[in-house]
Amino acid sequence: EYVLKKAGCKAIVMAQNFKSSRYLEMIKSLAPELSQCKPGNLISRKLPDLSTVIVIGNEVQEDGVYPFSWLEAQACTPENVRKRLEPITQSLSSQDPINIQFTSGTTGAPKGATLTHMNIVNNARFVVERMNFSAKDRLCLPVPLYHCFGMVMGTLGCVSVGASIILPGASFDAAEAL
Repeated sequence: EYVLKKAGCKAIVMAQNFKSSRYLEMIKSLAPELSQCKPGNLISRKLPDLSTVIVIGNEVQEDGVYPFSWLEAQACTPENVRKRLEPITQSLSSQDPINIQFTSGTTGAPKGATLTHMNIVNNARFVVERMNFSAKDRLCLPVPLYHCFGMVMGTLGCVSVGASIILPGASFDAAEAL
């Protein structure tokens, strides 16, 4: 609740469940109004900025929630995407915020560090440069992709030099990683 409010989150794309975490149930406990609204029209007392909840998996049949197939259907044709790409590209800056990483909050409430495109890309680039990574290398990435290492150093780092990424499983499992 704290992080969603602090970030002013308007939409969330999430898994319904993962391992023992029941994400949709968590959102419904924070925003019980979800089951009483049409998808995209959430008005929540606790989460005033959140209006749209999208759940990965097209089998999701919940009131107030869009299935991921709805999001996919919003995509444009390749021709329209190309027409729109250049104006969007021109509007972007390497100094634009792209990521908010929240601390664990061990000394109080979590704090959000806002990172720019340049912060994220350079972090990845310098890490793999220091490791002497190249297109000949492979990196086993057993951590979650929302994790700093999974998203930045692992994924972007490998992409920046053309290295291969090995995802051993849907979640960390030591035997699968080995």
